[in-house]
Amino acid sequence: MPAVSKGDGMRGLAVFISDIRNCKSKEAEIKRINKELANIRSKFKGDKALDGYSKKKYVCKLLFIFLLGHDIDFGHMEAVNLLSSNKYTEKQIGYLFISVLVNSNSELIRLINNAIKNDLASRNPTFMCLALHCIANVGSREMGEAFAADIPRILVAGDSMDSVKQSAALCLLRLYKASPDLVPMGEWTARVVHLLNDQHMGVVTAAVSLITCLCKKNPDDFKTCISLAVSRLSRIVSSASTDLQDYTYYFVPAPWLSVKLLRLLQCYPPPEDAAVKGRLVECLETVLNKAQEPPKSKKVQHSNAKNAILFETISLIIHYDSEPNLLVRACNQLGQFLQHRETNLRYLALESMCTLASSEFSHEAVKTHIDTVINALKTERDVSVRQRAADLLYAMCDRSNAKQIVSEMLRYLETADYAIREEIVLKVAILAEKYAVDYSWYVDTILNLIRIAGDYVSEEVWYRVLQIVTNRDDVQGYAAKTVFEALQAPACHENMVKVGGYILGEFGNLIAGDPRSSPPVQFSLLHSKFHLCSVATRALLLSTYIKFINLFPETKATIQGVLRAGSQLRNADVELQQRAVEYLTLSSVASTDVLATVLEEMPPFPERESSILAKLKRKKGPGAASALDDGRRDASSNDINGGVEPTPSTVSTPSPSADLLGLRAAPPPAAAPAPAGAGNLLVDVSSEGPAAQPGLGPTPEEAFLSELEPPAPESPMALLADPAPAADPGSEDIGSPIPEADELMNKFVCKNNGVLFENQLLQIGVKSEFRQNLGRMYLFYGNKTSVQFQSFTPTVVHPGDLQTLSGFLDRWAQLAVQTKRVAAQVDGGAQVQQVLNIECLRDFLTPPLLSVRFRYGGAPQSLTLKLPVTINKFFQPTEMAAQDFFQRWKQLSLPQQEAQKIFKATHPMDAEVTKAKLLGFGSALLDNVDPNPENFVGAGIIQTKALQVGCLLRLEPNAQAQMYRLTLRTSKEPVSRHLCELLAQQF
Repeated sequence: MPAVSKGDGMRGLAVFISDIRNCKSKEAEIKRINKELANIRSKFKGDKALDGYSKKKYVCKLLFIFLLGHDIDFGHMEAVNLLSSNKYTEKQIGYLFISVLVNSNSELIRLINNAIKNDLASRNPTFMCLALHCIANVGSREMGEAFAADIPRILVAGDSMDSVKQSAALCLLRLYKASPDLVPMGEWTARVVHLLNDQHMGVVTAAVSLITCLCKKNPDDFKTCISLAVSRLSRIVSSASTDLQDYTYYFVPAPWLSVKLLRLLQCYPPPEDAAVKGRLVECLETVLNKAQEPPKSKKVQHSNAKNAILFETISLIIHYDSEPNLLVRACNQLGQFLQHRETNLRYLALESMCTLASSEFSHEAVKTHIDTVINALKTERDVSVRQRAADLLYAMCDRSNAKQIVSEMLRYLETADYAIREEIVLKVAILAEKYAVDYSWYVDTILNLIRIAGDYVSEEVWYRVLQIVTNRDDVQGYAAKTVFEALQAPACHENMVKVGGYILGEFGNLIAGDPRSSPPVQFSLLHSKFHLCSVATRALLLSTYIKFINLFPETKATIQGVLRAGSQLRNADVELQQRAVEYLTLSSVASTDVLATVLEEMPPFPERESSILAKLKRKKGPGAASALDDGRRDASSNDINGGVEPTPSTVSTPSPSADLLGLRAAPPPAAAPAPAGAGNLLVDVSSEGPAAQPGLGPTPEEAFLSELEPPAPESPMALLADPAPAADPGSEDIGSPIPEADELMNKFVCKNNGVLFENQLLQIGVKSEFRQNLGRMYLFYGNKTSVQFQSFTPTVVHPGDLQTLSGFLDRWAQLAVQTKRVAAQVDGGAQVQQVLNIECLRDFLTPPLLSVRFRYGGAPQSLTLKLPVTINKFFQPTEMAAQDFFQRWKQLSLPQQEAQKIFKATHPMDAEVTKAKLLGFGSALLDNVDPNPENFVGAGIIQTKALQVGCLLRLEPNAQAQMYRLTLRTSKEPVSRHLCELLAQQF
């Protein structure tokens, strides 16, 4: 690219930028900009024709003003005129202005296309590169239709310069990603493969990126690239750092190209040609050998480049899964990283070994590192590394080490992070079931699991243990005895009560001979838990009671008295009332024979896939299926096969479709996250740890290449979000929210990330961050089907009070929301992201609505949800001393300033969980303020643009009565009532 001469400097632009920087206030800056805009407008409209230099200078000023955040509504035609200039600097400024400010719907697009065609036909390499860069930056469908046929011809032309080939390859890649149907496959595809032999390394690097993308959809058309890629990789790997001086990065030859070639080879199975395969194996061995050599530099860039190639090599070895020697060597190399001081290397090593553990060739080698992995599970400070250690323990588990791994996971579960407890519970349950030789050990393990982490034991887990106990006669007596002993604990989790109620109702007669577990004792023990349980558990216990009447006739009078009690026959819950009436009548009217027939023991459940395993597959995503279903390494594993759930009429069968968002997978370490490729299709949105850093963008997926890769040309238009104004509520009937909208929204009152909605077609994930009165929310729409969604249109509205940032803000507006448009088509298995910028203008009570409409298989689909944007999201925690708290508490003593609610606990009353929920709600927790240490006291300020609302709260738990009293005081009555209602629903 030609250098800019001294005479091309624009003094007027430099003076203007200097004036802007010297402005002391925003008002002064706006005044100076308006003055300059008026001057530029007069110059453009003047009678005197401007020369190229003046046009360039004024267009540059407009571009600078736009980048400061001001709207530009003129000057586009002058920028287009600059494209016809023969001076590089003028043409460059014209293309830059167009790339940033002209959108695909502009009326000038035809003139721009003509100028680009002229430059592409000029055979001037500098002008051709500028034109190709502009096409790639704009990347619109119109430009794709205009140039998709010309660019491949330029790419494979024999007289094209190297810089033009490089730009053409990247431009074609951009167009193909934007509109694959516009890039025709033809004779050029065979010729583009031969660019892998080009002498210019930049052309090869660009060509590999293009071929990797193209071959994923048309693998047969590019199959000849395998041998060429192997040949090029062999030359790079075997070369010394001095052979490729221009492309050597800290003593590592061409690291980016090496990684790209290794990824290209992962798109195909192992080479069929013996010579090519032998050469590739030699390359892989060379990379593994070089990893053992002492580093040639102590710089982090050297180790990053070297390790990037190493990990991509290991990924290729794992992908082929056909070379036992290489797999074992890769495992040993990863084992060295398990104790490396760099957190990211430990994370990547654990993640790669999880995949190696599923190979029959390397499983035993992975097992040799079990002590190191267990130590990582105990001592690692980073939660994502601990989760990967747990994943690896799960993957390496077999019959020989199952008891050791399960016991370590149970021990870790007692202190595990809340975000991953449910996943650990599922894994322990699966391992205990899969490798249980002694069924009593299985029962002990599951009951211990419920005791340690009862809140995280899903229905699938305790359903499964009931299936297995019902199907195995030899374990029923032991299960009844064990669960009876577990129920005698003073603090007994509700899931334990469910399991105990079912097992004792079915098999309590097997332990009734012992006076310590006689029928009256069993009934008294279960009934002592009755008043502490939820409605669903009480309904199960009532069924247990009627079973007792059949098993133990001596308890009939006692149980009938319980069923006859007014609290049952006149229960406010219709299900409990109906069961009490029907069971009482059945026990009174039916004969002994009829009763025995109706209440006979449950038959064995039919054999089928474990519902626990199905749930874990959904949680981990499609890429984890091979590791979860690994039957190659242990064909004789003794699975305990169960069947349908005990209550099939009320429990839906888990959907086999994958959890596209991978929602409870902890993210990699923040410093340099791990590379994708382990199967996570979409971004992770469920981190419950510290909020995301400002910017809230998705974390980069390539740990080492994030530092290595030079910045790719990216469209400035992509960085400047095209705001899609939120719809006017009156412009379109979006329909009423779905019935469960309130329940779905309430899950997010005390958290910011998770799955908002999911059905067979669509999954909607949320990731958000709020600071003072501003917030940013990422919505992730995942297509769970294999069919493309058409006319995909998500719309955000607020009933009556939402205004768009681009419109006039009404003085009564409560929320301002700016949205970014999303693609109208969502491919099967793909995901699109929508960004919402939110500003709280005044206090509000009703959340915004999200309406999603699309066509699936030709049929229109629509749903309306409540977005999880509640007033507490704009809470600013406030610390204060006890004296200040009570002084402020007394000041807010008017009746309308206080909201109080006394309510029954709907969840187990755990102090740590309560504390976490209050912190998630947004208030600061104040220690040593309340005289009763069991109470919780908090303070905070609701931040809005119009005013600030101070808030004080006090939560008084009564564990004995299983009740709470919640008191909130704020300076505004509606805010007090609304916050009280929101918070009470969380307990």
